[in-house]
Amino acid sequence: MKNKAISLIAACALLSGTLVGCGKSGTPAATTTAPAASSATASVSNSGNTFPTQDINGIVQWGEGGGTDSLMRPLAALAQEKLGQSIVVQNMTGGTGSIATQYVYDQDADGYNLLMGAENPSLYQALGILDLTYDNFTCVLLIGDETTGVAVGKDSPYHSLKDICDAANGGKEITLATTGTGGLPWEVGALITSITGATFTQVQYDSDASARVAVLGGECDFTICKVQSCLEEYKSGDLKLLDMLATESVKQMPEVPLVTDEYPEFSKYLPWGPFYGVFVKEGTDQAVVDKLSQAFTAAFNDPTYQDVLANYNINLMGYTGDLAKEYLSNWQANTITALTEAKAIS
Repeated sequence: MKNKAISLIAACALLSGTLVGCGKSGTPAATTTAPAASSATASVSNSGNTFPTQDINGIVQWGEGGGTDSLMRPLAALAQEKLGQSIVVQNMTGGTGSIATQYVYDQDADGYNLLMGAENPSLYQALGILDLTYDNFTCVLLIGDETTGVAVGKDSPYHSLKDICDAANGGKEITLATTGTGGLPWEVGALITSITGATFTQVQYDSDASARVAVLGGECDFTICKVQSCLEEYKSGDLKLLDMLATESVKQMPEVPLVTDEYPEFSKYLPWGPFYGVFVKEGTDQAVVDKLSQAFTAAFNDPTYQDVLANYNINLMGYTGDLAKEYLSNWQANTITALTEAKAIS
């Protein structure tokens, strides 16, 4: 697949920051139940020959039923078969994924706590959210990235992104359902503002699923949806997609126009999209990382998981090692450049 993040650099090669980052002020408290397996209370080995000797914790940084959660659970189920130990998947929400990110980083670097995340940690330092980015983790597997669209409820009076932006520019309060600063709707909202001048009242939810429900129920005017998480509501007619933030039509919904049809200037930010991956804390024994990468790669290549990815319109990666590092570095630099140009960050 083509690396969608790399083309963002063509917009303007001004910065090279990190994907979602900011200065940490203390350690956030977890808001979910404690993981089932605790390396602090068990005797474990970092040797790739014996790892794993106990259950592994898979910490999803977004809520249950969201895009990240929906991809991680079937992957973990397949990977645990290769590892011979259970992967206990749990959702730890809050702080645009920073609660989960900080939690995993605070555990021992032994491979027993996996961060199952999206793109957000790459921007934490740049946004002042947390003094951690994916530079502080080792990538086990980059799964893929995907296309997003502008979504409204079926009864919405808005029939195009231009309708929304014209209303906002005309003085009407337009609400955007987000997952917080640094989350996908916030990121795309900043790019829309940079092109159209329209600003929106942002209402925060704990996952993209919750944000989508808010739009379906009329609580907010619009949100930004990933194809995989909004496909069923789109097919049922409950959700309308106004524009796709892409350079090519999505095969599952070819009738949805591209954002460049309304705003050709948007082409400088495209192609671009969120990504998903599995990570461990920096300093984890390379033999352990290799064993995890082998198991998750095998799970990724399993035909049943390939079907999941195809159904969700995920652009495949399957990257590990240096290839994953290169992608992460490029995505981070290019996105920070775009958000700086959009004046969302300084």
